[in-house]
Amino acid sequence: MKIGKLACLTAGLISVASLTPSARADDIKLAVQPELNWETTPEGVAFASLKGNRFDESYMAMVRLPAGLISPVHTKSAGMYGLIVSGEMVHLSENEIGGSEVVLKAGDYYEIPAHLPHLSKCVSEVECVTFLYQDGPFDFVPVGEGRK
Repeated sequence: MKIGKLACLTAGLISVASLTPSARADDIKLAVQPELNWETTPEGVAFASLKGNRFDESYMAMVRLPAGLISPVHTKSAGMYGLIVSGEMVHLSENEIGGSEVVLKAGDYYEIPAHLPHLSKCVSEVECVTFLYQDGPFDFVPVGEGRK
């Protein structure tokens, strides 16, 4: 694991934006789980923004995936850095599909480089929750649609 990326992720966790707009810039910022505002995609993946607008800039969010969800092989234009909070996940590059799988559990870290074709799966019997930092705006380009 690259120490610089982990330090960036840790610094991001410390600076998470408050859900209370009246907080001063020098206050401790807290995001209490029951107050998170989850937005669910048609595929059932839910995002709770912590800092930044995921469609316009780099951002931090809590992400929930339904148990058993397997994404299609896709790419993202930005790098992704995540920490598993609950559940069990597998992330595979396109070249690793069909090979051995490392199951990530609570406390495990993952890093997916920008433009790397990959798939993600929630392999647990319960939903998977991750803390996610993405170093640019969110996109999801299924493989084949983004290639020329």
